[in-house]
Amino acid sequence: MEKRPLTLTINGVTVGPVDVPLGMPMIDFLHEYLDLTGTHFGCGQGICHACTVIEVKPDGAKTESRTCIYDAHFFAGKSILTIEGHAQRDSDGSILSLTPVQQAFIDHFSFQCGYCTPGFVAGATVFIEQLKRQPVKRAEPERRRHT
Repeated sequence: MEKRPLTLTINGVTVGPVDVPLGMPMIDFLHEYLDLTGTHFGCGQGICHACTVIEVKPDGAKTESRTCIYDAHFFAGKSILTIEGHAQRDSDGSILSLTPVQQAFIDHFSFQCGYCTPGFVAGATVFIEQLKRQPVKRAEPERRRHT
């Protein structure tokens, strides 16, 4: 299988260049090359969101990306945040504090078995960031409901 070098930023750390097989799904790269196993494989079609990571754009905007449907090279030169990169950690890697979204999931029992929780935390984080950048007026959702 043909390999090509890949360099990207994951959880604030530059990774690469690493020779990665063309067509390897990003989720497999995270698991097999970096031992980042918090992102989970679910449906394999990008529908269930278990495999969601956050892509951080150069302007700081955040979007969701499904790692089961995009190959690792799709992320070349990009910056992503996996669930392992959400919480604040000390130099030894021990968690100092969770993000408000992570804490809210715990406080409100916002999970069932927990398998999809990393992807849902990523999705909720992106949603909140998008609302901060482009707030929705209180009446807007109600207006849309009646059209």
